[in-house]
Amino acid sequence: METGDVVISRTGRDKGRLMFVVSEAPENDIFAADGRLRRIENPKRKRKKHVERVLSPRGGVSEKLRNGRNVTNAELRRGITDVKCEIQNTESGKEEIHG
Repeated sequence: METGDVVISRTGRDKGRLMFVVSEAPENDIFAADGRLRRIENPKRKRKKHVERVLSPRGGVSEKLRNGRNVTNAELRRGITDVKCEIQNTESGKEEIHG
């Protein structure tokens, strides 16, 4: 799991929510944000074992995060919407994803 990946929370109040990994933290933790409940200014610290990588998108928000450029909450929300559409097109909604 690296910065820019899209993950889904498997535990906690945010269970089932898609988020972008905005940075890595020490001790197998990540900081994740979705631009709505967890904004880029205050990302959620999560243990890697409590999230599952959905995909590693290329370009757009992911590329900006990997390069250390500023990302807005609107860009995070738009990126998550794009990922949801991609998931629905490929898996035809096997699992309900909140967000």
